[in-house]
Amino acid sequence: MIILGDIGNTETKICLVKNNKIIKKILIPTNGKKIHILNKHFKRFNFAKLKKILFCSVVPSSYKELKNYFKKKTSIKCFELKELNLRYFLKIGVNYKQVGSDRLANAICVSAKNKNFIILDFGTATTFDVLIGKDYKGGIISPGINISLNTLSDKASLIPKINLKKMSKVIGKDTKSAVRSGFFWGYAGLIDNIINLIKKETKKPFKVVITGGFSKLFKNSIKTKVKQDLDITINGLLKASKLIK
Repeated sequence: MIILGDIGNTETKICLVKNNKIIKKILIPTNGKKIHILNKHFKRFNFAKLKKILFCSVVPSSYKELKNYFKKKTSIKCFELKELNLRYFLKIGVNYKQVGSDRLANAICVSAKNKNFIILDFGTATTFDVLIGKDYKGGIISPGINISLNTLSDKASLIPKINLKKMSKVIGKDTKSAVRSGFFWGYAGLIDNIINLIKKETKKPFKVVITGGFSKLFKNSIKTKVKQDLDITINGLLKASKLIK
């Protein structure tokens, strides 16, 4: 049994994995009462069966809290992805300290010789990561959709809170439809444009994988052919966990 966790700015996902299959997912607000929720889920869990614990994290304080929690439950050491020798999977051609370990986990998941990938993650930020073979080239960080929507409604008193939906028409007939159109078609254009610019700059073909909360919304709404994988980060951690002996 393995515990794998992805600590994001907004949400933390913890998965129990057995025989390379995810058998349980626990979703927790990163800034919420994590320990109470974990105690509920792990109340009857037999920690003696646990073999490995691996996290990727962009929130050091939350990782420390979870590491301490599992330290009290088991003698199994808890690792953060960047503590492992990732050169086994990737050649990382960027500032190692500044790239999020969740993005590295995504890259590890799909890394393969002679295959190129762009990984688009709709998280707190909207990120693009470029992988040519096993060479992690870096990426692009653009504003997250939810943060941008919330900021607009917070700063503009006449714009209410809005949930994004797929729009069939560009021209909005009221405030909500106008904002939805701007965000839906604006991000669709941003996605296609950035992918095309990556292809132009690298002169390479790519397979595009999308993940995160809004990936379903944009899966069939952009010109680029994409594959959706909501578990790419956890599967990248699973692949990397083989480095833990």
